Amino acid sequence: MSDCLFCRIVSGEIKPQMVYEDEQIIAIRDINPQAPVHILIIPRKHIATTNDLHTEDTALIGHIVLMATRIAREEAIAEQGYRTVFNCNSAGCQAVYHLHLHLLGGRQFGWPPG
Repeated sequence: MSDCLFCRIVSGEIKPQMVYEDEQIIAIRDINPQAPVHILIIPRKHIATTNDLHTEDTALIGHIVLMATRIAREEAIAEQGYRTVFNCNSAGCQAVYHLHLHLLGGRQFGWPPG
């Protein structure tokens, strides 16, 4: 999708600060971080929102979550704690319509969020 920012990043057209990549996902530092550690974990496959997930995406979503825990350990935020967030559509504050998981840490978060 030529108009999708994350598809352009996945294709290599835009070069972000890469944290991790494999055949299914990339992980990049957010350009507008909301915490000392703010990493976006993005599937290479374009899926617009969590509403667009299908049964065949189950392994991919599991991989995204497992890689978030791995990256949290590598970023030294796992023991202290961190937050993972999928935003969905405008009321959920989704800004880029390509599924991605936010990994946030390095500070205390409040509850309830938002």
